[in-house]
Amino acid sequence: MNTIKQLTQNIQELENMKKYPKEIFYIGNLELLKRKKVSIVGSRRPTPYTKQYTNDIAKKLSQNNIVIVSGAAMGVDAIAHSAAGAQNTIGVAGNGLDIRYPIINNNLIQDIEQQGLMISQFALGTPSTRYNFPIRNELVVALGDILIVTQADINSGTMRSVEYALKMEKEIYVLPHRVGESEGTNKLLENNQVKAIYNIDEFINSISLCTNDCGVEDDFLLYCKTNPTYDEAIEKYPSEAFEYELSGRIKIENGLVSVV
Repeated sequence: MNTIKQLTQNIQELENMKKYPKEIFYIGNLELLKRKKVSIVGSRRPTPYTKQYTNDIAKKLSQNNIVIVSGAAMGVDAIAHSAAGAQNTIGVAGNGLDIRYPIINNNLIQDIEQQGLMISQFALGTPSTRYNFPIRNELVVALGDILIVTQADINSGTMRSVEYALKMEKEIYVLPHRVGESEGTNKLLENNQVKAIYNIDEFINSISLCTNDCGVEDDFLLYCKTNPTYDEAIEKYPSEAFEYELSGRIKIENGLVSVV
């Protein structure tokens, strides 16, 4: 096991929590905290539909330089971590980091320790108990810029994560499910408390705002707001002009560029 360290600096995102953690322990790469992050949570017993789309969403988010945050549990958590790749994921433990729980995810957690980041509010030796899960869930939600819930029953622990996200005024996205399935997320949709993901690519384009390491992209969009000619944009930002045109974030009309 890699060295377990105690975090000494504050994490800005955790200021949204009801009470900032007294202690935070970690193993791995703290640089992941500086990137754009999306939290993904859901059922420990996902349906095949949920498994497929959780995998697709997490994989495509990571391909867009977005870090996935989840709770390293069975089901949706493990799928999200695995699809993103250990190097693009932050796992939040509900126990001391000298314990890998659940044991079925031992290899996954070990990979995250070596290539990604594992963090916990719990001191070494603290076992996983049901009282720890809500504490862990609040940390998972706080770290992400938004929350994605891919499946949840009404009285599930996942819905507690939704409560945290609502209090933190974070945007929440869910998968649309059939009647009788994932009744928790369907109820949230019915109450207009969340947004549904109907098209994964469109969803990712909509949230791929500038991160800490993409100042060039942000500058390019600002430049496009001056309505330069396409030739001028290509000359000044060749790769960005091509990429943003393909993704539909800019349009060219009568030889002029504008932001969509």
